[in-house]
Amino acid sequence: MKITMLIVMFLFIGAFFIISQNNLSLNTHENINKFVSDYTGWLGNLFENAGALTGYVIKMKWLPQPNIPADE
Repeated sequence: MKITMLIVMFLFIGAFFIISQNNLSLNTHENINKFVSDYTGWLGNLFENAGALTGYVIKMKWLPQPNIPADE
């Protein structure tokens, strides 16, 4: 339940940042369309970046490498 609330709060904070940065009042149809367009674009970028980060983490070497002495 706590994780769900954190995700919802994160999404609301993102929406408030979009509204404040674009100075939208959301009382006209044009402003609502602009907000929806910006918000869906932000969500798309969020998922794209999360996918890229996940791919990068998966490719990392997490296990220690054996310490093999070099032949002299």
